[in-house]
Amino acid sequence: MNTLNPSSDNTIEFALGHSSLGEVLLAMSPHGVCAIALGDHADSLINTFKHKHPDAQLQADKPLLQQHLAKVIAFIESPQQDLDLPLDIRGTIFQQQVWQALKTIPLGTTASYTAIAKRIDQPSAVRAVAAACAANPLALVIPCHRVITSDGNLSGYRWGVARKAELLRREAQAVVSDADNSHTIAD
Repeated sequence: MNTLNPSSDNTIEFALGHSSLGEVLLAMSPHGVCAIALGDHADSLINTFKHKHPDAQLQADKPLLQQHLAKVIAFIESPQQDLDLPLDIRGTIFQQQVWQALKTIPLGTTASYTAIAKRIDQPSAVRAVAAACAANPLALVIPCHRVITSDGNLSGYRWGVARKAELLRREAQAVVSDADNSHTIAD
């Protein structure tokens, strides 16, 4: 379920885990996952989250969060399909339009900021699209790592360009592996 407005309940549970790309923070409101962040240090992820949500009452994780976190970490390690989690997406209407467009980029492919601006019928809003990508609170679920420059280069990524490059490499490899596994060999 996606909610378009911030939750009136400010209780947020969070869980931390470790992946081959670093630490992962997953936060969940009563309405769904509201943040997934990647970083080098758990303390830094928590402090950044607290700074962005100063009125939130943070609570230690529960078993359900551990299940969701395990899905996120499994996706990082071996992206076979997009993540399916209950979401509480918080952002402006424009940001949400961009994020919905990002969710249509298939696993193993990329799109340019310009293409996303055109997809939301605002072709002159390329910089605003980039800003919406930078404000994305849900790494991986909203795949802003799949957005590249018009010339095909990687650009900034909130959680580090090296992580972006590795995520794209893993996704491309997963798509190739899936295609290889779907072929049958005749005798």
